[in-house]
Amino acid sequence: QVQLVESGGGLVQAGGSLRLSCAASGRTFSNYAMGWFRQAPGKEREFVAHISRGGFSIYYADSVKGRFTISRDNAKNTMYLQMNSLKPEDTAVYYCGVYTAGYYYIGQGYRYWGQGTQVTVSS
Repeated sequence: QVQLVESGGGLVQAGGSLRLSCAASGRTFSNYAMGWFRQAPGKEREFVAHISRGGFSIYYADSVKGRFTISRDNAKNTMYLQMNSLKPEDTAVYYCGVYTAGYYYIGQGYRYWGQGTQVTVSS
């Protein structure tokens, strides 16, 4: 069992920045690849970014590439998502998850989701 807690969301103007954190506990964090997903009202949960166990393989959704940066600190059992140049369409609840199998950009490949943190970008 892995417990995940997201934090760092909030209200920001377009063009601003936020840094999300995902704190993990319960099992050895460094054993797992991780990912960020987001869900806007009335929409399906969508892939944002994925990072391998050691942080050497990273993937982004096209919609965030060049603006968002995923990272992790295995010593602190924490993953991060630095979000720059935010747009109103980035407004969503952001979730972190533990990757287990399958395609990294599909939610079914993840387990142990956190409760989510709300990000709202005003225009």
